Amino acid sequence: MTMERKSFLLRLEPATMEALRIWAGDDLRSLNGQMEFLLRRALRDAGRLPSARGARPAASSSAKPGERESANPERSAVAPEKA
Repeated sequence: MTMERKSFLLRLEPATMEALRIWAGDDLRSLNGQMEFLLRRALRDAGRLPSARGARPAASSSAKPGERESANPERSAVAPEKA
């Protein structure tokens, strides 16, 4: 059984891309494999990874419809920096 893959363009700063490339090599993964691994781990740690294949993660109960939750609650309470 082959899992369907979707592709998209991702723009990263060169230093970030190089750091990911080196990390992937250290872990014996391709750059793409490393990025998938890190994203899956972040989703799992945040409780947003679907438990069953094809299932969608449950919506957060604390966020109001149309609002996004901050990954860092302390940061969301801080006023935005001025340019």
